[in-house]
Amino acid sequence: MSCCHHYALAEGGDAAFAVDVSAITFGAGCLREAGDHAASLGMRRVALFTDPRLAALEHLAVVRDSLAGAGLDVVVYDQVQVEPTDRSFLDAARFAGEGRFDGFVSLGGGSVIDTAKAANLYATYPADFAAYVNAPIGEARAVPGPLKPHIACPTTSGTGAECTGIAIFDYVERHVKTGIVSKRLRPTLALIDPVTTFTLPASVVAASGFDVLSHALESYTALPHSQRAAPERPSLRPMSQGANPWSDVGCKEALKRTGRYLQRAVASADDHEAREQMMFAATLAGIAFGNAGVHLPHGMSYAVAGGVCDFHAPDYPDDHPMVPHGMSVIVNAPAVFRFTADACPERHLDAARWLGTDVAGAAADDAGERLASRLIELMRITGIPNGVGGVGYGTADLPTLAAGAWAQQRLVRNAPKAVDEAGLGALFGSALRYW
Repeated sequence: MSCCHHYALAEGGDAAFAVDVSAITFGAGCLREAGDHAASLGMRRVALFTDPRLAALEHLAVVRDSLAGAGLDVVVYDQVQVEPTDRSFLDAARFAGEGRFDGFVSLGGGSVIDTAKAANLYATYPADFAAYVNAPIGEARAVPGPLKPHIACPTTSGTGAECTGIAIFDYVERHVKTGIVSKRLRPTLALIDPVTTFTLPASVVAASGFDVLSHALESYTALPHSQRAAPERPSLRPMSQGANPWSDVGCKEALKRTGRYLQRAVASADDHEAREQMMFAATLAGIAFGNAGVHLPHGMSYAVAGGVCDFHAPDYPDDHPMVPHGMSVIVNAPAVFRFTADACPERHLDAARWLGTDVAGAAADDAGERLASRLIELMRITGIPNGVGGVGYGTADLPTLAAGAWAQQRLVRNAPKAVDEAGLGALFGSALRYW
């Protein structure tokens, strides 16, 4: 880990950092504990969120039976859209409001967990949809008070949504991906059962695994909290507060595990050790970025995902074009880390080493290329498309992509190196093709 001078206090900077985490239970079979935990949180009538594919799988039956066995009234909502939209969030919120639930359980990937967060919010504190959406796209209105208890049960090893107060969606009419951010959105409890990943197809493991990698890498290289302006009041300190000593711990361990186990997890569904370790890496990275924030690869990914025209990823729903989230992030990452390396080269070299690169004798000027080369190697091995061009974009799309990314100011400002809209266009240009 880089030494403490990384956190030298800038004039007017924030000398403190905050740590907020969900309660977490991790281990094989822990989905069976859902009922007891829900009852202990005071739930009596429960909305169980999932998506149409998961609705037919054993995992849902395990959770539903556990809830029913605890004497709870359970209603299943299985219409969550993978890569949700403003409309699908509103549909879920309508269900939640009409159902008069006193608690939520979500079973699925980040799409399901984020949809449950949004449904809980809008059913509890109804408002115009744009009210809680991140500025400048929405009003970024503060969540007025506590939400109902929410138990999140992730089934993919990637998003870390069970550990964050962030809900991401496609704002269809704006042709951009954005989100809602509040500490109050953070699930009350996460039940993380790695067995749920044992049947995932390789392409899903790859995309979600790169989301893990990017969460950890972006959080580790984010602008240090001590270089961000101190908040007007302590209660206004943002979740995306920048890199800090707490987030560094999770980032390091998540990157080391990803470097060791990602390829194995993608290569074989029978490699349960690798898939369990990737699930743990996702948890570590989720805790880290939930307290530090991510930056340019994620900010750029929202433009990539929001403007997709005809790309269909294997093993994902094919009823509409979609670039899976982890894929839309990693296609930008090599270009970004070549750009940001000179802001904190030692951290880029740390990450390259933890991901499996020999950095012996590497100089500061080598940091960006060493890290980018390892990312590209992992992308090629695991079948990720060749850059932004590989998911359907060309040179003519660069201004639109740049504008979409520039709208993600929460993420752009968290980068360790300043960039303007034209610079984002140049980064997208560098990300069009890597090999």
